Amino acid sequence: MHLLFTGASGFLGKNTLPVLSQQFQISTVGLTPDEDYQINLCTTVPDLPEHFDIILHAAGKAHSVPKTEAEKQVFYDINYQGTVNLCQALEKSGLPRAFIFISTVAVYGCEEGENIDETHPLNGNTPYALSKKQAEEFLQEWCHKHDITLGILRPSLLAGVNPPGNLGAMIKGMKSGKYLSIAGGKARKSILMAEDIARLVPLLAQKGGIYNVCDNEHPSFRQLEKTIAAQLGKKCPSNIPYWIAKSLAFAGDCLGSKAPINSAKLRKITESLTFSNVKARHELGWQPLNVLEHFKIK
Repeated sequence: MHLLFTGASGFLGKNTLPVLSQQFQISTVGLTPDEDYQINLCTTVPDLPEHFDIILHAAGKAHSVPKTEAEKQVFYDINYQGTVNLCQALEKSGLPRAFIFISTVAVYGCEEGENIDETHPLNGNTPYALSKKQAEEFLQEWCHKHDITLGILRPSLLAGVNPPGNLGAMIKGMKSGKYLSIAGGKARKSILMAEDIARLVPLLAQKGGIYNVCDNEHPSFRQLEKTIAAQLGKKCPSNIPYWIAKSLAFAGDCLGSKAPINSAKLRKITESLTFSNVKARHELGWQPLNVLEHFKIK
């Protein structure tokens, strides 16, 4: 089957293409010269000269905090309007039989909690969360109208080679010796091996549905710290008590966005936030990789 992969030049693509290419004929859409179709989906409804059986739509914007209205608008332009433009292009080139959208657990708007499942209200109110939620809603209506199987994945933090976001920042900090463990690193987070997305694609193409996806372990910060330190050949980071971290976070609130830690970052580090993958395991017959066993920095 022929699969169109948007955003394949990003982190997710680099970690999933080796697996996907064993199962599908793949064409890619994105902004780099390496793509089969170099297209800016947020500004263009492209003319696609081929028909595709499956769409894997991973192109999107994340991992930044907008400071201006213009920066906020970029999330909607890429995550929502880019999705609309892609669907309009598919109406011209030929409708696929399945469409798989990479969304996010951010749509729930939760900063803490345990085993949050797909029935939780979509309370996310950041530009990132709202734009992904709008794209989900559009796709549900569009796929229903055209009788297309829709799969929506809401991954948690993604792990793989050269990870972005918080996991990448942790690795960078530990490499430089500037990372400190806080309050024993007891907080747990849901994480997914990025390559697991590739293993989910054929299952979703058959069944569809909306699923949280993460591993079964929900590792603690301390477990991740030990795993990363071992691969870097470094000692496990020193730990500082919560009260010291709280004082540093208060100072960071006064210093602004350039501070290494503030109250918001401290909450993320010290509050557990985990999601339930029971629905995906039961309905799709999927078993996720254990992140602590499979995560490799290089």
